[in-house]
Amino acid sequence: MAKATLNKNGIATKAGDITVYNYDSETREYLSSAVEFLAVGVGIPASSCTDAPVDEKDGFAICRTVSLDGWEYVTDHRGETVYDKQTSQPVEITSLGDYPGNVTTVVPSTPYDRWNGSAWVTDKTEKTAAEIAGANATKAALIKNASVKIVPLQDAVELDMATDEEKSRYDAWRKYRVLLTRVDTSQAPDISWPEPPED
Repeated sequence: MAKATLNKNGIATKAGDITVYNYDSETREYLSSAVEFLAVGVGIPASSCTDAPVDEKDGFAICRTVSLDGWEYVTDHRGETVYDKQTSQPVEITSLGDYPGNVTTVVPSTPYDRWNGSAWVTDKTEKTAAEIAGANATKAALIKNASVKIVPLQDAVELDMATDEEKSRYDAWRKYRVLLTRVDTSQAPDISWPEPPED
């Protein structure tokens, strides 16, 4: 098949085939090439050109220039995980270009890290408060569990129906509950929790 001839406006002055290079209409990223048949008076498809793209390069996408008169390399971090400087939460990069200004590639070491402009710094007050809150929740759950164990044993003891083994377990669980109430949660996370009795 004959090769199409185009004028300076990209319109065919001679019918034939021509290889075109397609790019995304928004990001201008190179997509694919195709052979198109152009009749006289017909132009190449939208978002395409006739000059071949530059060679691939690691870490970059091949894109049409803003002026659409050539190809350029654009930094490509898509698929990478970065961290929001305000929330410290992970964010996946989905757009071409340099990293946004509100993220960093540095991984925060704790959930309580805050960005100080150049590095993550652990907010010790927030970390301590969270650890104490966690210890209080653990303490409450352990006391509740101990109380659940004590109630039926207490009934047996008060009704003078308890066996020696039940009396022993009753005393052990009550002692354990007392030890739990004495746990100082303000020392979190350095807490030595008492061992529960064997059930």
